[in-house]
Amino acid sequence: MDSLTQIVLGAALSAAIAPAGHRRAALLAGAALGTLPDLDVIPVNLLTDDPVARMTWHRSLSHSLLVLPFVAWAIWGWCRARGGRVAQSPTRWFWAMQAALLTHPVLDAFTVYGTQLLWPLPLKPVMWSSIFIIDPLYTVWLLIACIWAWFARERRSAQPALVLGLALSSLYMGGSLWAKHRVEHDAEQALARLGLENAPRFSTPMPFNTLLWRVVAMTPGGFVEGERSLVADRGPMQFRVYASDAPAYSQVSGYPAVHRLQWFNHGFMKAEEQGGRLLLSDLRMGAEPDYSFRFAVAERDGESWREIEPEQLQWPWEAADKLPAMWTRIWSEPAIAADTAMDAHRLQHATAMRAPAHSDALK
Repeated sequence: MDSLTQIVLGAALSAAIAPAGHRRAALLAGAALGTLPDLDVIPVNLLTDDPVARMTWHRSLSHSLLVLPFVAWAIWGWCRARGGRVAQSPTRWFWAMQAALLTHPVLDAFTVYGTQLLWPLPLKPVMWSSIFIIDPLYTVWLLIACIWAWFARERRSAQPALVLGLALSSLYMGGSLWAKHRVEHDAEQALARLGLENAPRFSTPMPFNTLLWRVVAMTPGGFVEGERSLVADRGPMQFRVYASDAPAYSQVSGYPAVHRLQWFNHGFMKAEEQGGRLLLSDLRMGAEPDYSFRFAVAERDGESWREIEPEQLQWPWEAADKLPAMWTRIWSEPAIAADTAMDAHRLQHATAMRAPAHSDALK
């Protein structure tokens, strides 16, 4: 999640647990602890300029539930030894610090980026993907609660405000899981009609809301992409068909950078050649044809590819122009386009002619 959300979540939890007389100090301490794990970008960026390493090492050691409890304990122990508020109420401050620090990676796991909750175990990053990285309706309740508690200080109204803010934000998060379940159900039915019931897929909310969702499923020759509005859509979910250069992807899949990306994003990548270079796009963040993370990993060498140092392409800022269309899409269901229906028919026919198992390069 974004830094502001992590700050107010850590602050609200810490202030709700710490003694009332320490409330302002707890708000500040919780805010600092709530943002501490994301400071891992500083040492990672100092240690390497490899964009793939920078992407995949973020949210690893500093976000591990096997590491952070000891970090919180060490900070608590140091503060207690110095005396002051922590020494006056060590038990409540211990749990305030643990809560502020440990909820950071758990909240991040609800996004699609990928959080290595059990680092150093070699498990794929967790991406529950039920909330966008910035969602005002999750954050606003925590922000209001923290502001109220700051000015109320020791007054009795501060504690109920903090509890209410935490409850409302948690209810919203629960609602995002319910919304994701509905979208997954609709997508499963639509993909089954295309012969893609067993295809690797993911769903994620579109920016700043949980009403409009994006679903991507991998195919033997690329992927399909569709949206689902929980407000407007009533008919079957529609998918658009896109190609990916599966043969080229298969040739470079043994490169260390590509293998690392494949592990990190669960294989949800698009391969395409541009200007004699092979580009890999992370399908989870963005929408066709604009993606937040795109890497050049190889150069054309005759009929084959030559490995190069990974290069991250710039973020396509024109993607922001799509936000008004996204807002309109929330409230209106599009008609079935002729080309979409034709693409779906071709995909259904092609899938029926192929073996049910997907290519290893697309898994």
